[in-house]
This record gives sequence, structure tokens and C-alpha cells, in this order.
Amino acid sequence: MPFLQQHMMKDADDAELVRSYKETGQLEFLAALYERYMDLVYGVCLKYLDEESAKDAVMHIFEELIGKVKQHEIQNFRGWLHVLSRNHCLMKIRATKGRTVSIDEHVFMETGENNHPDNGFSLENNLQAMEKCLDILPEEQKRSVDLFYLQEKSYREVADITGYEMNKVKSYIQNGKRNLKICMEKN
Repeated sequence: MPFLQQHMMKDADDAELVRSYKETGQLEFLAALYERYMDLVYGVCLKYLDEESAKDAVMHIFEELIGKVKQHEIQNFRGWLHVLSRNHCLMKIRATKGRTVSIDEHVFMETGENNHPDNGFSLENNLQAMEKCLDILPEEQKRSVDLFYLQEKSYREVADITGYEMNKVKSYIQNGKRNLKICMEKN
């Protein structure tokens, strides 16, 4: 029977494995899903951390998934895991530097900057610029972007926490993202 179950997990799509894990709590489903994207997670971690720290982060991220997958509505596991991995690394950097990090992956991706430490355009400079740009956003955008991207809340959760209407939340996040991109390009 275990062979049959492994074969079924191999053929299952991401959404099926997420659903099965949420319903049963069996780590086998989550492990099968995570195994598909372990190289992606490691690559993201290498972008921010040294090799040993990146290896450690891959293990810690799996531990984080155990609880977080159950808490979140996940539409695209691969993209969601990428953001979770990036945020994990940034929190690790913040903990070692003792400072606040505010970042939106999409802004850096859309500016075309390569944030690898070897390219001379340091991650530290990007983070400082991002913090400044985040601070100049209107309060509604700032709060919505923070909750959605940094605290990984869903649109519904952001609306519940802030009291903003769902359409307003989506608008604040979209406009906040655009304004961050514009600000980052100026810097």
C-alpha cells in the first residue's frame, strides 16, 4: 500500500497535495509537495544567505510549512513557497542585523535589478531604499502592503484586520506595489 500511495502522490498536482495535507495532517503529503520545490527554495536562500545558512534555511522553511499551509488559502503553491522562502531569509538577515526589513519581491523583480551579493548593488542598499519608499506610502497602502506581503495575510485577512472593504484592500495593495516600484526606480 505505501508504494501505491507514493505513486499517487507523485502524480497528484500541488493543489491536491495541499488539500490532502490540510484534511489529514499527514506530513507525507507535505513532504512530497516540498520535495518538488526544494531546489527552488535552496536557490532563493542562496540569493540571500551563504551556502551553510541556505541549507539550514531549507530545513527551517519545511518546519514553517507544517503550520502555515494549514493557515493560508494557497492558490499557487510554487509562488507562495517562493515568497515564504524569501521572507524567511529576510527575517534571518533582519535578526542578524538587528533592524527592520521591508521588502516586496515584485518591486525588485520588476526593476530588473539582480540582488545577488556579487553584483555590487548590495542587498543592504535595496532594503534601505525599500524602507524609505514604504514609509512614504499613504497609510492605507503601507498597512495593506505590509500585511499582504510581509505578514503573508490573504486579502480577506487584510480586510478583517484593517476594516477596509475588500475592493479597497485590493486597490491599496495594487497601488502600493506600483508606488513602491516607481519609488525604487527613482532611487
